[in-house]
Amino acid sequence: MVTQAAPRNRTGLDRVMGATPLLEHSAKSAIGDLAGMGTIRLYRRGTYLFYQGDASDQVFFLWTGRVELTSLSVTGHRQLLTTLEPAQFFGELSIVGEQKRTATAVALEDCMVLVIDGEEFLGFLAKHFEVARALLRSMARQIQAHESFVEDLLFLDLKGRVAKRLLQLVSPSLDELPPDGAILPSVVTHQDLASLCGGSRENITRILSEFGQRKLVARDGRRYILKNVTGLRRLAGL
Repeated sequence: MVTQAAPRNRTGLDRVMGATPLLEHSAKSAIGDLAGMGTIRLYRRGTYLFYQGDASDQVFFLWTGRVELTSLSVTGHRQLLTTLEPAQFFGELSIVGEQKRTATAVALEDCMVLVIDGEEFLGFLAKHFEVARALLRSMARQIQAHESFVEDLLFLDLKGRVAKRLLQLVSPSLDELPPDGAILPSVVTHQDLASLCGGSRENITRILSEFGQRKLVARDGRRYILKNVTGLRRLAGL
């Protein structure tokens, strides 16, 4: 279910948007202009924002809640790509690349989202070089992440890739590792980890069982707790 939020709910939106990497070097007036272009929508838990293969005609800013991005492989298997936390933009690269959606986005909980028309967003980029430059940096980081994943497939065994991915699910950049006891922000299944690490579900199950026995990870309901970050870091070669 999707509903349009009342205008009063825009309080604080400019400040939150201005703290994102995309807009951190922009003037307050520019941030206000971009915020004013969009419509705030409330997506109830379980609501789909877009589907893989849809036309890309909107940019999204996640203000509150969590959104999961998944894709279907050529064999029809669902693959978890990432879980988005507030506050961040998403869907903007498809607009710039004039591509169809490469993933499906679903609200994991009630979400407040600013939705901006794609053409208006492109017009905003044309007027504000600092934002376009930040977007290019974001694209460069994504390319680097893909190259890093290929290197992991070549040089890390599956156990190391699982350890690294568990750390990245809590601290995506790995610039600052989480403390012991950090909890994964979302429910991640064995099949999710298999698709993220390039392994089979059966092998992922075996490795997670071993991690549990070695007290590297534990379960809190359906979520994983990173009990020994140092041990996981060593396995991941960090």
